[in-house]
Amino acid sequence: MTGNIALLTSDLIFHPCYRILRVCVLSLLIFLGGCANLSELGGGHFTDLFSSDEEEVEVDEAELAELQTLAPIRPLWQAKLSASKTAVFLPVYDNGALYAADEDGRLVKLDPATGREIWRVETQSRLSGGVGTGGGMVLLGTYEGEVLAFDEAGHSLWQSQVSGEILSPPQTDNGIVVVRTGDSRLYGLNAADGKQVWSYQNVTPPLTVRSFVGVTITRGAVFAGFPGGKLIALDLFTGNTGWEATVSQPHGVTELERMTDISSLPIVDENQVCAVAYRGRAACFEISSGNQIWARDASSSAGMVIDGSHVYISEDHGTVAAYDKSSGAAVWKRGKLGSRKLSALMIARGARLVVGDDQGYVMLISRQDGFPAGRAPTDGSAIVSRAEYLPDGFVVQTQKGGLFAFSLQ
Repeated sequence: MTGNIALLTSDLIFHPCYRILRVCVLSLLIFLGGCANLSELGGGHFTDLFSSDEEEVEVDEAELAELQTLAPIRPLWQAKLSASKTAVFLPVYDNGALYAADEDGRLVKLDPATGREIWRVETQSRLSGGVGTGGGMVLLGTYEGEVLAFDEAGHSLWQSQVSGEILSPPQTDNGIVVVRTGDSRLYGLNAADGKQVWSYQNVTPPLTVRSFVGVTITRGAVFAGFPGGKLIALDLFTGNTGWEATVSQPHGVTELERMTDISSLPIVDENQVCAVAYRGRAACFEISSGNQIWARDASSSAGMVIDGSHVYISEDHGTVAAYDKSSGAAVWKRGKLGSRKLSALMIARGARLVVGDDQGYVMLISRQDGFPAGRAPTDGSAIVSRAEYLPDGFVVQTQKGGLFAFSLQ
């Protein structure tokens, strides 16, 4: 951590305006060179969002039988896009509409109440990141490093080029579009024409998790987690570093053992920003200075969410845990949720959390004690990204391209 930075102010932070590709393969890579970046082999990192460095544990039959007695979650509608081979897409609800995209280049606008398609754009690009929205724009990224901007009617606004594949939704606020590339570079683009305003590059360790994490923008600041357990705060308008904090320190001898990447979004409330590292720790920091408030051992590649009292983490090996957001004290921890590989969490009304798994199930669990309250299937393929809010419930997108909307009533 670099300490307090005068760049941050009290009322406005900145300016106002895979499965691991088999341990034996990684061990061989380390033996042969030790410092080879996996992104140089085949165009990407070799550990996906549902990876585990330990032998997988089968879910027992008694556990599944108990889950089958849960109340079903009432479906609202479903729609279909194409399957995703490597990319992860997040549907997004914005300004009364739902937007979704797929790897084959389709962008669709749907009625969130019925799932009816309002319009469809064939971008003629192989999409890899999306969907981002804001300021009347709909934003996508491609494997070729293209940022595509559309208006809410589906008309193209501009196209911009950055250095590498874009694996997460571009984000926008206050006239700046922030894009993250697969090599951990950040770009600030002018939202009016897509021209580059600033860029930022972080030093990355030799081995990293292939991550679909983007950035969090709030109050004139950009928060981003990086490989090696670092959390960075940048000025949205200039890209200047406000502060840098350490969520988790690498440990171990080999590069594989030292992997401790922040592969999920930082979360922010009024006073603090929190992040969790894969095979590392969870920690919260003062939003204005980067000073650590608390830290505790935890591991997650899916991430965390926050409400008025607690931080909830979708931890490795199919566990969801709640911690006091002020102190980091453990409140509850719940396993036996039917899967060892859970998605990111969504906070839902009625004191519940929504989580998906690698078998295509969605589940409601209580924020008070973590007990399951409802469960429903989709199409049997993995739900990697978090569920998205809808006025009448929530929607998930599966790896097979299914969009499934459910009611929370």
